Amino acid sequence: MITVEQIAVAGVVGAGGAGFPTHVKLSGKADTVVINAAECEPLLHKDKELILHRTEIVVEGLARAMQLVGAIRGVVGIKKKYVHVIDTLRPKLVTGMEIAFLDDAYPSGDEFILVYESLNRVIPPGGIPLAVGVVVMNVETACNVAVAETKPVTEKFVSIAGSVEHSCTLRVPLGVSLNECIKAAGGVTIANPAFVVGGAMMGYVETDLSNPVTKTTGGIIVLPQDHFIVQRKQWDWKKTVRVGRSACDQCSFCTELCPRNLLGHPIEPHRAMRSLGFNVSAQSDVPGTVFCCECNLCSYCSCPEGLDPKNVCAENKRRLLANKQRWENPPFRPERAGQQMLNRKTPTTRLIQKIGLAGYQNKGPLEDRLLEVQSVVLPLRQHIGATCIPIVQTGNAVHTGQPIAQRPVTDGKPALGADLHASITGTVTEINQEYIRISA
Repeated sequence: MITVEQIAVAGVVGAGGAGFPTHVKLSGKADTVVINAAECEPLLHKDKELILHRTEIVVEGLARAMQLVGAIRGVVGIKKKYVHVIDTLRPKLVTGMEIAFLDDAYPSGDEFILVYESLNRVIPPGGIPLAVGVVVMNVETACNVAVAETKPVTEKFVSIAGSVEHSCTLRVPLGVSLNECIKAAGGVTIANPAFVVGGAMMGYVETDLSNPVTKTTGGIIVLPQDHFIVQRKQWDWKKTVRVGRSACDQCSFCTELCPRNLLGHPIEPHRAMRSLGFNVSAQSDVPGTVFCCECNLCSYCSCPEGLDPKNVCAENKRRLLANKQRWENPPFRPERAGQQMLNRKTPTTRLIQKIGLAGYQNKGPLEDRLLEVQSVVLPLRQHIGATCIPIVQTGNAVHTGQPIAQRPVTDGKPALGADLHASITGTVTEINQEYIRISA
């Protein structure tokens, strides 16, 4: 049986979010493990493709996670519209495993929404799935757990979409440049491209394509510079405040359609918008904003004025956390989920139309051959936790899968993090405080 330490040594972290070290998550005890196959970000398809082409490995990862946390139930949450994926997966499931059929809505991949939709359990404000007896893993993370005993994390699956020659899902070595991924998809097809990394809703605009693919990179979407998504992601805080202060009419649509509010959490984006009318200080911050999941639904879809409640909430949250202000015993109305969630979901098709992505190819078939590259740049911190410490030197020959950096150890105890391995065979050509470069 695999151990949590083997998972740590293999460098497994959450492949679909912030990169929380998976061995820590699997050190707890839960009655249910949920695989997050919702993949609700528009135009991204890597999780669906992994289930189609790595079915047994996904199931094995689920089984191993269940063993480690002592779960008696394993659930794969996937959109019911993917009939062909479900038909491939269902025969491979074993006793104790099942499929949860999700609506095609955003943000069904948010783990709070996923746990409710899959199990009818509501995670309390500020809590984690373990609070209701659940561990949630991304599809790609499950694959990495399945092979962790013999194969460390050296590869990544990345969706390439938007204005490229052919939308696809690539299998690439960690550390490959974003530019090489785009070239592998045939290159851009427009003259003024911008590049959104991580997803149209929650990703960011990247201006330096020499930056590498990391353990948490999920997708790259190429869009015109003047596209709505690109323009909105480049708003600065002064513009957010100026426009929000002058135009918000307190209609509260942002709150009424907020996914976390619909679960009964005390997050009210319209109150955060109202705070813009006052001098910005700790006293004017809205405590409920600490529960914002930053899904961007309020800013990109719900607000009829086209304002930016998400970033107002996010800025509020940052100030509150910086000031170490916590809301002890926040009000919680879990019954609200049963009252409002069903009829206030945001259909993905409507969202895609609203944010201007309807004209793009919405598929991403897997290109299963590992992309060959001559050089990789491997950041020493690709996860939540401490930066890894190099254990190789410039000039060393390394092979794929060889450990090159490890978690720091204090008083005999490894810090929060996950180890790092060479993703190609070659020579270490550069080491600094941020990354290790390997050239073939």
